[in-house]
Amino acid sequence: MDTESVPFKAEALKIRYNFLTSLVHVMVLTILGTMYMSVTEKFKFVDAFFCVCATITTLGYGDQSFSTTSGRIFAVFWILASTICVGRFFFYLAELCTESRQRSFTKWFLTQNLTSFDLDAADLEDDKVVSAAEFVLYKLQKMGKISREDVTTILGRFQNLDVDHSGALTTSDLIQSQN
Repeated sequence: MDTESVPFKAEALKIRYNFLTSLVHVMVLTILGTMYMSVTEKFKFVDAFFCVCATITTLGYGDQSFSTTSGRIFAVFWILASTICVGRFFFYLAELCTESRQRSFTKWFLTQNLTSFDLDAADLEDDKVVSAAEFVLYKLQKMGKISREDVTTILGRFQNLDVDHSGALTTSDLIQSQN
């Protein structure tokens, strides 16, 4: 069985898509700003590109800026859009790195051999047997997907609903628990 589920792959693709989209936005705004400064503000291409990079990364050295009225009007919207896009780019870059590390950790964790300590920790019912459900809960807890308190709370709710104490919920249990 593949350790990656379809939802996990879909989430990874969404993160990559968002990253690439934000990269394209930054590139388009960089090209747009460079062209505008070259044509309207009469900067040399290299100076325009330098000014654009310094501006959208919020370094803003201040040695060159928009000097025409139309340039300043353009700058108000362009700087805002560019700064937001660069921020989103770095956010998605960090998310991409985090997702990649999480996927690697999950693959590694799911292939680790169990020890007797792991079996004892996974045995929620203290019956010296680990069921499939207990194993899944233990692995989810160790991966940080849920906490021990979450499991305890949910099991408590289950026991309250299991009126006949059969270890399984039935329609009869639900009807009796509502009365």
